[in-house]
Amino acid sequence: MVLFLALVTTNVSAQQTQVSGTVKDDKGEPVASATVSVKGKNVSTTTGANGTFTIAAKANDVLEISAVSFATQEVRITSASTYNIVLSSSSVALTDVVVVGYGRSSKRTLSSAITSIKPEDLNRGAIGDVGQLLQGKVPGLNITASGDPNRPAAVILRGASTVNSPQGPFYVIDGIPGADINAVAPDDIASMDILKDASATAIYGNRASNGVIMVTTKKGKKGKLQTAYNGYVGFETVSSSLDLLDAAQLRAYAQKNNFTPSTNDDKGANTNWMKAVQKESALSHNHNLSFSGGTDKSSYSASLNYLKKDGIMLQSSLERVIGRISAEHHALNDHLTLGLNMMSSNSKASNVPLQNMVFQQAVKFNPMSPIYNADGTFFENPNNTQYFNPVSIIKNAIDDTKYGSLQGNFTVEAKLPFNLTFNSNLAYQRGTWLHGEYYNSYYSRNYSTGSFYTNGDPGGGRSLRNFYSNGLAYRGYYQSSSKTLESYLTWAKKFGAHNIKAVLGYSWQKNTNNDGLQTSQTNFVNDYTGYTNLGLGNYQTVNGFAVDYGGAVYEETNFISDFFRLNYDFNEKILVQASVRRDGSSVFGKNKEWGYFPAASVAWRLSEEDFLKNVSFINDLKLRVSYGETGNAFGLGAYNAQRLYSKSGTYYNNGVFAASFRSSQGSNPDLQWEVTATKNIGLDYGFLRGKINGSIDLYEKTTTNMVFPYAVAQSIDPSGFLWLNVGKIRNRGIEFSVNVNAVSQKNFSWNTGFNLASNKNVILDLKGPEQYGVNADSTYYTQIDGPGTSGSRLQILAVGGPLGQFYSFQYAGKDASGNSLFYKKDKTTTTNPSNVTDYFSLGSPHAKLMFGWNNTLRYKNFDLNFFIRGVLGNKIFNATRADLSYVVTAGQTNITPYATDDKRTDTRNNLFSSRYVEDGSYLRFDNATLGYRFNIKNEYISNLRFYATVNNLFVVTKYKGIDPEINQGGASLGVDYNSFYPKTRTILLGVSVGF
Repeated sequence: MVLFLALVTTNVSAQQTQVSGTVKDDKGEPVASATVSVKGKNVSTTTGANGTFTIAAKANDVLEISAVSFATQEVRITSASTYNIVLSSSSVALTDVVVVGYGRSSKRTLSSAITSIKPEDLNRGAIGDVGQLLQGKVPGLNITASGDPNRPAAVILRGASTVNSPQGPFYVIDGIPGADINAVAPDDIASMDILKDASATAIYGNRASNGVIMVTTKKGKKGKLQTAYNGYVGFETVSSSLDLLDAAQLRAYAQKNNFTPSTNDDKGANTNWMKAVQKESALSHNHNLSFSGGTDKSSYSASLNYLKKDGIMLQSSLERVIGRISAEHHALNDHLTLGLNMMSSNSKASNVPLQNMVFQQAVKFNPMSPIYNADGTFFENPNNTQYFNPVSIIKNAIDDTKYGSLQGNFTVEAKLPFNLTFNSNLAYQRGTWLHGEYYNSYYSRNYSTGSFYTNGDPGGGRSLRNFYSNGLAYRGYYQSSSKTLESYLTWAKKFGAHNIKAVLGYSWQKNTNNDGLQTSQTNFVNDYTGYTNLGLGNYQTVNGFAVDYGGAVYEETNFISDFFRLNYDFNEKILVQASVRRDGSSVFGKNKEWGYFPAASVAWRLSEEDFLKNVSFINDLKLRVSYGETGNAFGLGAYNAQRLYSKSGTYYNNGVFAASFRSSQGSNPDLQWEVTATKNIGLDYGFLRGKINGSIDLYEKTTTNMVFPYAVAQSIDPSGFLWLNVGKIRNRGIEFSVNVNAVSQKNFSWNTGFNLASNKNVILDLKGPEQYGVNADSTYYTQIDGPGTSGSRLQILAVGGPLGQFYSFQYAGKDASGNSLFYKKDKTTTTNPSNVTDYFSLGSPHAKLMFGWNNTLRYKNFDLNFFIRGVLGNKIFNATRADLSYVVTAGQTNITPYATDDKRTDTRNNLFSSRYVEDGSYLRFDNATLGYRFNIKNEYISNLRFYATVNNLFVVTKYKGIDPEINQGGASLGVDYNSFYPKTRTILLGVSVGF
């Protein structure tokens, strides 16, 4: 009994030994509210405002110290009673860990081209599209965005690989393949890893041709509940406007050319129509509230984000709510880990009704005309065809879309004997689209004129609209879903200096699209019904009206894949990786449903060799070489390879008229994958103990068997239409990045990073299968129906040229009478050139160089970040300026000052030609943020920071359009034609608080 009591007393005394200490960051500042716990025991505490703590622990216990934005650190208790602990920021820890397909890897052992972006590196501002967060940050990633809050940025990695697919990268969010990137709030992002070369992306096989972006959201950590709030309010104004004539200048042009504007047009007004369709300023605000915490066995994280972003155009706005929750639990002595991630996003996009039409009318409408008549009604001039008041177009219509996105996954990780780990991921995604349009009775009375056209984006053509009687409404609801099951087994083993890691897995995915319907209605009782009460219309009494059920077709696609990857390294000096993925897809022909996508890479860490190991200024030097193949199934319908039928009128049969059908698409059992093969050689470097680090990459990316739709002779197929594999496109480029920790002092630090990329795109072949007799070489496209330009084209697909090459007339100045001259093919000049026959190559829309320069400076509690980016060497076809140069109708419509030296009798001055091809180079001061962090001495608030940000401060460019950042996605890239949405300059004020 005495011995037992003595042992108990001794044990209690040991447990109750008190140790104390101070927790600071790597700059010597105290870390408040950090969680300090004894590993394996239910004993924990938190640090005070000055970073100090006291906890009961005994010798050989291990203290775990964790805090938001810092890497967790472990400290073993010795005989000392006081400990000074320094935490590294989690961003520093993340730089050495990269998320790859089906696992993670240390940067030291990577043999692939991968760029990692930390949260503090992302762009700042009132940004609703995650793509814009990366703009200018990643060499080789070309991102272009408009000012429209409801239009996502176009994202192209290492040049356009094909003309058929959307060309955007494949997103994997917390292990969910193909996830909706718009369901992630920027404040919830912990890291983004951009997989560039095929040795990194080939593990995703058929979906990886356009690159893969791995997104990891923030997770919970062991310790007490941590709460954080980040919010801002922003004010936007138009940063640049088109140069147009005002009323006095237009009258002066009329006087100079000896004509008098009609009294139907000249009402004595002086209206700036572009300002009339814009708001003076737009308000944006964002609020993000997050919670995280955990125990020894479980952790959790949750957040709620609300964004309201007003567009600068009348009636345009975006409102979005995102909810996210993740949880992780460790069981069976940490041999089993269960995870759950759920994200839900709901958005309402209020669009500018008939937006492209509004822009076209706003720039061309006569400034001598008023917005309103004297009685308050909208001014219209029906004497001019295709001429409508842009303000009335907006205010007499509604165009709303509600988007819903739900995505989640359940993960299991089991540590098995023999160094095996089993992972399984069950994911589900659902997207909903609820759309409504209403054009009120004003449209029916004034715009059903037989000349009201709606314009598509460049190359999208236009269509004639009829608004029938007493209002016209559209209502549509569609749903898409995706179910995914992925399981893989990982074996990792170290044999002395040899390290082996192998992954073997299986993936199954089923997708459904366009599950829903659309309908339309007209002849409403009044305009208060809008698009929400279609039953109050009566289309049966309106002559010629047919219900529009939309063109969406229900689709179901299936994908099945097997994959294997092997990683080997010798003493972390020689690194080898090989992978192969076998993909099957229902999208392709029966004979070509399966594709194989191999990849291999080798890296040599030169800095570990004896001849460099003692070179003091080199701390890392790694040479990488890789080759791989990936596929593309994006942009392809479920039935592209199958014969389709459509209605084709009626026929008389035995006394009745029966519906007839015809083949509208032929079957192609040999339709196969587009395949992109990438070669890459790279060098990763680090000098002066990590003060300077970066990478250089050279690559060649070649896409074969591109999928095109073709018209073929009916003798070949009765439908006259087939999807075929045609052609080859190549991209070659170089990427360079450097990051310099220039100054690192206690009270002052400066970090600067610079990246640049150059890519050359060229079409190598445009021949299709011989049995179909298809050769797409010299295919002209991008038709824009401006006045006097019917039947003309702007771009060409031609072997030896780039995708999107401009191809039109060569301008030769004026003749003696003031008429525009153009070169013929024989180098003579003419005032009446022939389409196609007299076309010349006019330049490429692809930039020769893209660059970004980022700087972060800190002085005591102040921090300043600014970012500058730009492009050089690309051309823009300014079709908007060509349209505004049509002087024949000057006085009825407005013109640009650029055309005031053209005579009104020059009927061809606006022909698409080299006159309207401009240098698209620019340098943009993209964003700057100044912040101040308070030294909080409070047990309730762990940190408090106020900041101010300015976006799009200025642009240096020679381009005469509204903004040189023209869309680089799709085939009709680099064309500016009345589809612009004004860029804005934003000033925002924000606060970040931790509790």
